[in-house]
Amino acid sequence: MARVIFLGGLGRSGTTLIERVLGEVPGICAVGELVHLWQRDLRDDEKCACGSHFWGCDFWERVGIAAFGGWHRVDVHRVLALRELVERTRHIPRLATRVPAGYADLVREYADYYVRIYEAAAAVSGAEVIVDSSKHSALAHVLRYATRVEPALDLRVLHVVRDARGVAYSWTKNVLRPEAAADEMTRYSPARSALLWTAHNAAFSLLRRRGVRVRTLRYEEFLADPEATLRRLVTFAGLDPSAVDLGWLERDQVTLSVSHSAAGNPMRFTTGLVPLQRDDAWRTHLAPRQRAVVNAVCAPMLKAYGYELGVKR
Repeated sequence: MARVIFLGGLGRSGTTLIERVLGEVPGICAVGELVHLWQRDLRDDEKCACGSHFWGCDFWERVGIAAFGGWHRVDVHRVLALRELVERTRHIPRLATRVPAGYADLVREYADYYVRIYEAAAAVSGAEVIVDSSKHSALAHVLRYATRVEPALDLRVLHVVRDARGVAYSWTKNVLRPEAAADEMTRYSPARSALLWTAHNAAFSLLRRRGVRVRTLRYEEFLADPEATLRRLVTFAGLDPSAVDLGWLERDQVTLSVSHSAAGNPMRFTTGLVPLQRDDAWRTHLAPRQRAVVNAVCAPMLKAYGYELGVKR
């Protein structure tokens, strides 16, 4: 049975850093945002975080053989068609209820591709736990169906939340994707990101009510005490925190090694010493009107997660 920590939340919430830190723990293997593997890696042959292109990466070659007998045997068009049918935010209301048998078969077929990769990555890496930082709430709801069939999936969702104002400001930045020449990451207006922040976080709350093991973590809490937070996450992953050496993790910095993150934020390519510090540039750079919009949209959930609305510039 594959044991998976699914990192959920809206992008720009710190999930990539948390994924990388978790991936340094012995017994845990972080594989990046698998939701993008089908298009960016199998189809477009973008770079793995190790620096090799996906089709030339030894780790992913072995995973493909273990999972499918080789990546060439995967019908990428079929996977992307299934994704369109079942793994979209608009499908969450249907996924959260009792779906018709025919539709459930499609959901399980799509989920099975991920289960195979999780099991193969665990076998190739020798890890007990796989971290998938796909973030998409719809995919988390899809994976819930994989917990009901054999081989079952031990799904544990780490729901990462960051202050919506900080997330909104981050989505306005121009961020290049080094693995894709002349390509930039998506940008959203503060109003758009506020709506997405609310929708995605609400979807993970709904997932908890459907019986999935969900732990919510505020990104700011992780940065305030990385070691204590990581030990709690190691426990959540089902490992013994007392047996884990965290000498590579300090209060204000972490040492990151090369990973095999398949897709995600450009930070997945970063190695060596990385500072652990809050990015509160939004307090001075997010325009008052934009902040007011985010506050208006996100106020109920900001309060629920313990964020203050009346933060001074």
